[in-house]
Parts: sequence; structure tokens; C-alpha cells
Amino acid sequence: MKPRDWMMWIAIALPLACCAGEEGKETAAAPDRERPAGGEEQGTGEGALAVDPEVLRDLKLTTFPAELRPGGEGLMAPGELKVNEQAYAEAGTPITARVVRLLAVPGEAVRRGQPLAELQSVELGRARAERTGAAARAELANQTVERKRGLAAERIVSRGELQRAEADAAEAEANLRAADASLAALGVPPRSVGDLSLFALLSPVAGTVLERTAVQGQMADPSRPLFRIADLSRLWLVVQAPERDAVRVRVGSPAEIALAALSGQKLRGTVDWVAREVDPHTRTVPVRIVLSNDGGRLKPGMFATAWIGTGGEGDQVVAVPAAALQRMDDRWVVFLPLAEGRFEVRPVERGRDLGGEVAVLGGLKPGERVVIEGAFVLRAEAEKQQGGGEHHHD
Repeated sequence: MKPRDWMMWIAIALPLACCAGEEGKETAAAPDRERPAGGEEQGTGEGALAVDPEVLRDLKLTTFPAELRPGGEGLMAPGELKVNEQAYAEAGTPITARVVRLLAVPGEAVRRGQPLAELQSVELGRARAERTGAAARAELANQTVERKRGLAAERIVSRGELQRAEADAAEAEANLRAADASLAALGVPPRSVGDLSLFALLSPVAGTVLERTAVQGQMADPSRPLFRIADLSRLWLVVQAPERDAVRVRVGSPAEIALAALSGQKLRGTVDWVAREVDPHTRTVPVRIVLSNDGGRLKPGMFATAWIGTGGEGDQVVAVPAAALQRMDDRWVVFLPLAEGRFEVRPVERGRDLGGEVAVLGGLKPGERVVIEGAFVLRAEAEKQQGGGEHHHD
């Protein structure tokens, strides 16, 4: 080839090569320009969610570990916490009396026999005075008998006189026993000194004062309690089981309880009583579950839902509170906290309800922590970020 031809070929090829180089450079850089802002750094990759620090600061999040639960058959029933009636008492005056002084306040822990209030009763004062007089007459009659027995032995008094003294002593003892019985019927102990009309209202059980209706200076009536006291260390949860299910509940059956006031927390108890008849109005059977109240978190009157196992326990299943599961893209997901502000969005297979909890048949292991309170907001944030990403690529 002639030198002239070589020069022409180079002049044509050189611009084409430069164009090809520039074109390849733009193609490589294109993905960087189209990648969403932050990319993997902000957790927008598949299965991850990043939440803006300002949103996270205002969001109250609580987490709970997935736990193993009995996978056997069971039933769910609503109920209400009540005091343990075997450790509950209402204290009131046994006789009409005036409240002189209050010695206990609601919420106070009291011992069995501890004074709750001081009251005053004219009727009690009269009964105590009669008992004091009867005791003095009985003592004097007994002393007379002892003296006349000695005199009768020395033949100073006759046998008949001794017998009359013994009869008088027996009558005095009978009067004393009658006076003691009158005081016992009034429910107060005897007193021979001080103001005979005063008496203390004592606590029948050890526990906490739940209510005090007594007011200083008021006239108290025996028909109305002045104090309600209960031992709150153990409470009763009474649930209403449908009659078709209640026939399978047995004393000793395990129960798991969820309370609206204790979100994300699960309590365990045992059935200790099943009613023998069906409520004709609700067609339910009351079932009682005993709960330990460590720390005093539980309060009488709280509403709860119980899952009661019936029959064999069967295999165990992984369970989480129902609020942890959220519906996204026609599938159930849970949110697992990662680093600060980042969460894993994990699909799971939802099973049956377990009374405030849900069985997870796949996708989650026992001990893994999931977001409960705040999961709904995280779902909304994830859907918003998904929608933003799709719009950006369009």
C-alpha cells in the first residue's frame, strides 16, 4: 500500500476509535446516574428499609422476641381480671357506730389483724359495762364459795348456806358467759378500762386496701362495708368460653394470656376451675385461670384474651404478637431491627391465631426480635419508599 493510502486510512479510523471510547464511558456511567439516591447505603436494597432519623425519633418502637408456643388444639376466650376471692375480704362495722379515726388509706399494704379505723358505739359501751359487772359479780361469788367451804369444814356455817353460795356463784358465771357471748356476737373483744364504747376495725386478711368508703365522723351501718382488702400477689382471670368449646377445657389446662394494657407481653397461667353450667344469656361457660402478679403490674378489672390449650399439646410453633405481622404486596412481613435506623423486611408464612399472637410457620426463628409497636408505620414507610423508587425509574 502506498504511504498516501496509509495516511488516508488512519485519518478515517482515528475519529471512529475516539467515538467508540466516549460511547463506552457513558454506558458504564449510566447506572450510577439512574441509581436511587443513597442506594444500598440507605437500605433501599431488596429486603431492607432505612428510616429517616427525624421519623425514627418521633416513632415509638417496641420489639419482642419470637417464642415457641404449643401447637396443639385450643380455644380463644375473652375475660376480665378479678381478685383472688380466697384472699379477699370486706371489712365493716358489726354494730351501728360512728367513725372516730381512720388508720388505713387505699393502696396501703396491711397485715391480718391490723387496725383499719377506730369506731365508737353506745351499744358496745353498754354491753362492755354489763360484761364488766358480770365479771365482778362472778369473782365475788367464787370468793364467797371458797370462804364458806372453809367455814363449813369447821362447822361454822351450815351445809345449806354453802349450797346457796355455790348456786349464786354458778348464776354469776352464767351471767358472765352470757355477757361474753353478747360481745362475741357484736364481733368485738371485751374491755374493762378506758372508753368502753371505742373499738378498732381490724383487717380480716393480709393484702392491699382496694377501697375505703369510711369517712371520719360518719355513722357506719353493719350492712355496708367500709374497706375492701385483697391479696394481689395472685389474681383470677375469668374468661367466657363458648359452650361448644368449653366441654374440652379441663382443670390444669395451660393458658396464655394477652392483655391490651401490656402490649407485646404474654403471660402464662393454668385453668383451676370450669363452671358446671352454661350462662343462659350468653351461652358461655366461665373458666377461671390463676395468674401470678409478680411486680404488681396486673390490676383487677383489666381486660384480657386467653388461649387455652385443649387435648394434647402437639408440636411447638414459633409465635409473635399479632401486631408484628403486616401485609405488603400480597404477603405477610415482619420488621427486624438491624443497625441504627435500618430494618430488615422479612416475608413470613402466617399460621393461625393463638389469642393475641399469631403462629409463624416459616421465615422466622425463635429468639429473633421483631418490631411490634410501630410496625404499621414501618410498613407505610416501606410502601412509600417502594413507590418513590418505581416512580424514579419511570
